[in-house]
Amino acid sequence: MSKFTIGIEEEYQIIDKETRDLVSHVSKILDSGSCVIKENLKNEMHESVIEMETCICKDISQARQELTDLRTKLVHTAHEQGLRVSGGGTHPFSHWREINITAGERYTKIVSDLGDVARSNLIFGLHVHIGLPNPKDGIKIQNEIRTFLPLIYALSTNSPFWIGRKTGFKSYRHHIFTKFPRTGIPEYFDTNEDYLEYIDLLVKAGTIDNAKKIWWDLRVHPFYPTIEFRICDMPLKIEETVCIAAIMQALVAKTCQLHAEGKSLPIIRKMNITENKWRAAKMGAEAEFINFETKEIYPLEKHLEELLRLIDDQLDELGSREAVEYVWEIMKNGTGADRQLKIYEETGDLAKVVDYMIAETEYGITHTNTYDFAE
Repeated sequence: MSKFTIGIEEEYQIIDKETRDLVSHVSKILDSGSCVIKENLKNEMHESVIEMETCICKDISQARQELTDLRTKLVHTAHEQGLRVSGGGTHPFSHWREINITAGERYTKIVSDLGDVARSNLIFGLHVHIGLPNPKDGIKIQNEIRTFLPLIYALSTNSPFWIGRKTGFKSYRHHIFTKFPRTGIPEYFDTNEDYLEYIDLLVKAGTIDNAKKIWWDLRVHPFYPTIEFRICDMPLKIEETVCIAAIMQALVAKTCQLHAEGKSLPIIRKMNITENKWRAAKMGAEAEFINFETKEIYPLEKHLEELLRLIDDQLDELGSREAVEYVWEIMKNGTGADRQLKIYEETGDLAKVVDYMIAETEYGITHTNTYDFAE
């Protein structure tokens, strides 16, 4: 098994097949007698969200197969319950006030602490865990690969609508989640010990009960020997998820290789990375990003060419070259946000946008997985 294992968590929208609204029906899926993947599914804070988790995958090929098998079973279970599931970082028109909060001590505590900040956090993300050969090196890796987060995020942008409005952003999910504390680009820490001291202080102060309430865009996981990428919107197609996860894996592997050679990637200040993240949220794949080393500004495509050159020597060993090179399909066809906006421009109908999101999520799974753009 590769040292750089992959675990993927996808958050799906649960949608009524008639109204195309989000519905609080996660229990219908989890309690369905025909659902054979219960161990891979779990509740989230809102009852219109269902999270699907892969096992620990040895490589990207296994991750792709698991995602395909699990999504197929989830889609068919939803259909049997008169429901649909979809990717997307936000629902185009449903309102968070209409969605129930999941019962349970964990979510009750979050809502008690954060009020409407928590209740309105009706968003859907992609989280990817990459295994670390030496978890104690995690903070050093986190410090260095923070720089690339806006580029990866731009590829995933998939939330241009919010509560029936065209937001003017390719990823409005970012702006919803920033209301939570301890989110965004992680701080720089000199050592692993500095990070643990920070966590210990927050626990002693009663601010958090454990490090899982650090919701940064990238975090060394407090319980697993992984580094967890949390920045991305939930994509539509399986191949988009696979591509993004493969880039993350190769980037972690490359950083570890550099460390073994006594080298490291440059450290960029948090405020500079945050500037690029804003650009990604606003314009997605059409954004221009700042290279803070050369002081140049150029399109995402050129930044991706540089990133792929950096990780190229890892791809064959990891078996991920094909998955990574799918990035150029994303650039050619647009991100989920671009495609959602195209449907809206053609139809003026947010329900048609939801139809498209469902069709893309079901691509290759059901016999009704095509969307008639001319309809």
